[in-house]
Amino acid sequence: MKWTSVLAIYFLIFCFTAFLLLPFGVKTHEEVGAERVPGQADSAPHQFNLQRHLLRAALVACLLTALYVANYQFGWITVDDLDFYN
Repeated sequence: MKWTSVLAIYFLIFCFTAFLLLPFGVKTHEEVGAERVPGQADSAPHQFNLQRHLLRAALVACLLTALYVANYQFGWITVDDLDFYN
C-alpha cells in the first residue's frame, strides 16, 4: 500500500473519530456549577478545549489506521468473512 493511500485513510478516520469523540469529556455549566448565559442551551459545554479534542482524535485515528494497515497486510478479515448471506 502506498504511503499516500495510508495518509488518505488516516485523514478519513481522523475526521470520523473527531466527530464521534465530540460528546466525550465535556461538562455542562450545570455540572461545573457555573452560571449560564441567558438563552444558552442546557447541553452547551462549559469549556471546549479544541487542542485536547484534536489530540485525542489523532491518537485514536492513528491506532485505527495502524489496525487497518495491519489487516491489509496480513489479511485477518477478508471480504469473504463479511459475506453473511452465503
